[in-house]
Amino acid sequence: MPLLREHPSTVFDAPQSRFAPAPAERRGVARDRVRLLVADGERGITHTRFHHLSEHLHPGDVLVVNDSATVAAQLDAVSDRHGAVVVHLATPLDDGSWVVELRRAPDADRALLDAEAGDVVSVAAGTTTFRLASPYPEPGSSPTGKGNRLWRAEPSGADPAQAARRYGRPIAYGYLGDRYPLGDYQTVFGHRPGSAEMPSAGRPFTESLVTRLVAQGVMVAPVTLHTGVSSQEAGEAPQAERFAVPASTAAIVNAARAGGGRVVAVGTTATRAIESAVEDGRVVARRGWTTRVVTPADPPEVIRGLVTGWHDPEASHLLLVEAVTGPELTQAAYRAATSAGYLWHEFGDSCLLLP
Repeated sequence: MPLLREHPSTVFDAPQSRFAPAPAERRGVARDRVRLLVADGERGITHTRFHHLSEHLHPGDVLVVNDSATVAAQLDAVSDRHGAVVVHLATPLDDGSWVVELRRAPDADRALLDAEAGDVVSVAAGTTTFRLASPYPEPGSSPTGKGNRLWRAEPSGADPAQAARRYGRPIAYGYLGDRYPLGDYQTVFGHRPGSAEMPSAGRPFTESLVTRLVAQGVMVAPVTLHTGVSSQEAGEAPQAERFAVPASTAAIVNAARAGGGRVVAVGTTATRAIESAVEDGRVVARRGWTTRVVTPADPPEVIRGLVTGWHDPEASHLLLVEAVTGPELTQAAYRAATSAGYLWHEFGDSCLLLP
């Protein structure tokens, strides 16, 4: 992957004991009752619960949400050189090949970096095979300079997407306490299958909360961004991803901005999508592949607030947060979250950042 020239300025420790081991419901907490930290540039830090989100938004504000649904993209596999491995199907490419990531079996806790072009990986009980063709997007793109994490792979046999639907499971990492069904990885907004990993910022929303927000005068505008794998190494930029911003969403966002409303993205994915559709200071209808990376050096033009989870140190997502929120408020939020024991990762707690 391309390397980032910038590094987050936010400094904090996120101990593994703070990684959420399971979905909120399986920990006895309703989806919209996870903790919510509100970092407001005028009012400071507030600790609350997610179902109180509406109390911090105003009529005329618009929430940009990602309507991509999560697919089963993790499969057990066998490499002809490495034996048992785990394959993550990151995304299909336009030429019929796939971007894949190989990880150590059985819990996918580490990327396998010593794969080579020509390796053959058998998945889905041998019904599908991948031949590793070339490092993706180019050789030597690992920030460590050792090996390649992502590969362009040429499939043969059964269609990989169909094989994944039959044999796959949601992508999960070693910090989770168990394997959970695909339904646990869906958001209330997701209805367009395509994300290798859950657009997790939208997970705490429920139908009743969305109804309350809309009744209050907060608009909800969908975009689509199908996520790739999020296990980037420190300093690694996100991969190119498919996105779509419909004309109706462009109109809602432009009207809200003209009327003084705040445009608040639900997640880094929604931020990336909407900022990939800005032309001459306005949002336009657009679809395709985006390589846009929002950073303090290339800041957002439209997004002025963010609902998101908590990101690891040095992650590219943290650069996006700093670009939207500013380094001072981001640092204050992370300092407060670590001190108060907020939970990290896809099933963890949430924050609302309003610079």
